[in-house]
Amino acid sequence: MTRIALCAPGKRITRERADAVLDLYAGTDVELVFHKQCFARRGHFAGEDADRLAAFLECANDPDFDAVWFASGGYGANRIVGDAMPRLGEAARAKRYCGYSDTGFLLAALYREGIGTVAHGPMATDIRRDGGDAAVRRSVDWLCGGSEGVEETVGEGPVVAFNLMTLAMLCGTQFMPDLTGHVVMVEEVAEHLYAVDRLFFHVTQHLRGIAGLRLGRINDVPENDRPFGFSEEQIARHWCTKAGIPYLGFADIGHDAANKVVPFGVAGGRATA
Repeated sequence: MTRIALCAPGKRITRERADAVLDLYAGTDVELVFHKQCFARRGHFAGEDADRLAAFLECANDPDFDAVWFASGGYGANRIVGDAMPRLGEAARAKRYCGYSDTGFLLAALYREGIGTVAHGPMATDIRRDGGDAAVRRSVDWLCGGSEGVEETVGEGPVVAFNLMTLAMLCGTQFMPDLTGHVVMVEEVAEHLYAVDRLFFHVTQHLRGIAGLRLGRINDVPENDRPFGFSEEQIARHWCTKAGIPYLGFADIGHDAANKVVPFGVAGGRATA
């Protein structure tokens, strides 16, 4: 039996979506436990900062759980990451952690501190999407020790994956891991292409020394009052060239049901470079 705890560091998940995920694993050897905080509401957030912090720490520090799965993304994880890291105990170091989007703040800090094994991958709330069942199964398989849903370009070298906005906000903070020698994968959603261009300008200044960059999907781009004139790939290539970063092509990640799992480091462990 694999026991997986779920918490929501940013936005809440609805009970309907949580129940749909639970139904997928009824009668199996996987037990999913949603912390009650997942359903709390405080404005935009799934409860107060203190509530979200406490839930994450309870899930991570409980030795009876094998893994922590972030139930949903949405802004908020950065508000608790600084208080969370020094309060994680030995039980937290043995766990797998999975999420994406704004939960990348926690994934980055965990990876930087060598706490557990982390991955960018689908969250429970993705059950709502067309093909959501497969997305959920992808992450649960990885959290249980599998590799069926891992992004196909993940190889022997160290790798990480982030939402582009999240990575830009991490740059220059105490939570940013050393990504020297890593392949960095990025994806984005609901940003104008000029904003994507701006994000690449900033991020690439902080990624010199990486092994290369792969571009995930840039989804749901809003329509601007005039065409930007450059595609997502042209933007990525432009700023990679400016920064001397190898552009390696596409990655199968994004804010969608096709989002694949990207374990951080080498084969889901710490980089040794």
